[in-house]
Amino acid sequence: MWERRLNKSGVFSSASEGMGDIISLMKEWTTNSNAVCNTTIMNEEGEGMKDALAPLQESKRIISIDILRGMAILGIFLVNMASFHSPILYINGVSYWDESWDRILYIFSDIFAQASFYPLFAFLFGFGAVILAVRSEDRGVSFPFLFIKRLCFLLVIGCLHAFFIWHGDILVNYALFGLAFLLFYKWQGKYLMWLGSFLYIVPFAVFGAFFLIMSFIDGGSMEIENDGPMIKESLEFYSGGTFTEVTGQRVEDWYMVNNPTNAIFLFLSIFPYFLIGAGVAKQGWLQNVSRYKRSLTMVALISFLAGLAIKLLPYLTVYDYGTTFVQDYFGGPLLTMFYISSIALLLEKAWAYKMFYPLSFVGRMSMSNYLFQSIVCSFIFYSYGFGFYGKVTYTEGFLLMMVVFSIQLLLSYWWMKRFRFGPVEYIWRFITYGKKPVMKRVGVIPQGEKKDRS
Repeated sequence: MWERRLNKSGVFSSASEGMGDIISLMKEWTTNSNAVCNTTIMNEEGEGMKDALAPLQESKRIISIDILRGMAILGIFLVNMASFHSPILYINGVSYWDESWDRILYIFSDIFAQASFYPLFAFLFGFGAVILAVRSEDRGVSFPFLFIKRLCFLLVIGCLHAFFIWHGDILVNYALFGLAFLLFYKWQGKYLMWLGSFLYIVPFAVFGAFFLIMSFIDGGSMEIENDGPMIKESLEFYSGGTFTEVTGQRVEDWYMVNNPTNAIFLFLSIFPYFLIGAGVAKQGWLQNVSRYKRSLTMVALISFLAGLAIKLLPYLTVYDYGTTFVQDYFGGPLLTMFYISSIALLLEKAWAYKMFYPLSFVGRMSMSNYLFQSIVCSFIFYSYGFGFYGKVTYTEGFLLMMVVFSIQLLLSYWWMKRFRFGPVEYIWRFITYGKKPVMKRVGVIPQGEKKDRS
């Protein structure tokens, strides 16, 4: 099940005003239904990269990007939840969860979430890097210098996350692969998109064809089997081991995915999306949705049909390494394209904007929420917390994920109403710019409220 192992998807306090905040939240969401749909466009004229990517102020963010980040956090959590409570690295999920609802929900997440949201997160990382580059240029500051400081912070947080909280960390890879982005960030948007597509499609097409041929020639060697000894070891240490034993197992699981042999696969499955996201940002497609509506509609339609067909491949043929490799590395990214284009188009509609708007609060503090999920779930499932590892069904884990994410929605709204940055984002910004940012909101209306949309 090694190709699945390559697909990794991810401080709040006080509640004295909890009920009032929930009521305020519902009122704000309702108010936003009357807003002008074109607020997902930061620059209505959209002429030139400089105009389209002017430095973002508090009231001039690209709301669709915040919503997509929030959606990515939800999708990654959906995929990661199984890894929090079960030895997903060593099992065949279809055979391991064979009860009715467990099987249905596992297949649902496999088709609609697996390998679709880590590309989205990487795409948004590249998108955001280009915006930072434009901001830096406008301020007369060296972008490589700022970007390297950001990557160093990511590396430190990623190492702490991977080795002391949860083995499925993605931040270490972002920090290391992000260095290569400095070689390309000045390229034109179309060239970034072409290079990113080439780096992804060509090698994985070759590997995919090879694995499918192997499946045809010797199907037995490509079967996905449960690894009994490693399942037993994971269950023993995560549910009943000491903190040292849990950490040892966590490091072993991390290395199983992040070893030198897999490094090229990890790089090629993440870095191309940095380039594609940067290219889309420079082209201004998501900043000028109305201008590119026809193209985005075609992308949404084609990517959904092709992505869904490929995602269903293992369930319509044979479920083995060959078909799941193609499913993940081609079906997953195609659905990523569908999510990006369809959300951008839907947000032009008032009803859709109102429905998806709450995700923007989660997206504005995406790193804090990503780490929050790992901290909460590791405490729930590992032995130094409640020790429920291996003791919940897939359905129970799915329901828990929905509960935790619902809490994150409310906490994110509560936090962003009072502060300008998430807690981790605040430290990240402090380290990046070398000066203490203004944290509390004083007389500032959170973005997306009526004043910002007039």
